[in-house]
Amino acid sequence: MKKVCIIFLLSIIISLTAIGFSGYDGGRYALNAENLQQSHRETDEFLRIHIRADSNETQAQAVKYYVRDAIVNFLTPLVAEAKTKAEATKAIQARLSDLEQVASCVLEQRGFFYGASAELTVEHFPTRVYDEYTLPSGEYAALIVRLGLGAGDNWWCVVYPPLCFAAPTGENVVYKSKIKEIIDDWKKRR
Repeated sequence: MKKVCIIFLLSIIISLTAIGFSGYDGGRYALNAENLQQSHRETDEFLRIHIRADSNETQAQAVKYYVRDAIVNFLTPLVAEAKTKAEATKAIQARLSDLEQVASCVLEQRGFFYGASAELTVEHFPTRVYDEYTLPSGEYAALIVRLGLGAGDNWWCVVYPPLCFAAPTGENVVYKSKIKEIIDDWKKRR
């Protein structure tokens, strides 16, 4: 199984596939070109990521952080060159099935066989504070990664503009200087 995961991970680094955007999805809005540009509220400037654990059991919560590390490593080169939220969204949309496979491989390597799903959607989120940044309550575009049932507590961050990246498993999230520079530049443009 490890060989399959390694081969798959190498192949997804080499290849990019284009996947179209979808429309309304049962109470949530899947991202498409129209609703990316519909409003100019403050929440529209961000693309969030939420990795939702299967449950709140200790093991399900712990494996969530291993998945987080793999997904952040996968996403970093994908969105590093994005100059806009639309570019970042398009790059992620084209790789959703690869994100699911990355998460599933990590789960299987850790003995969890309930799989993972990933989608880009718009959901309502409460106010969140992340160090010096406050994201007000509202509708946000988000990459949602569900591990198994996705019924447990989640780890969240902001993919665009790149607000945070994972530290080694079990440690707190830290800023990297390049990311901090990007954030500072982005804040100056607002």
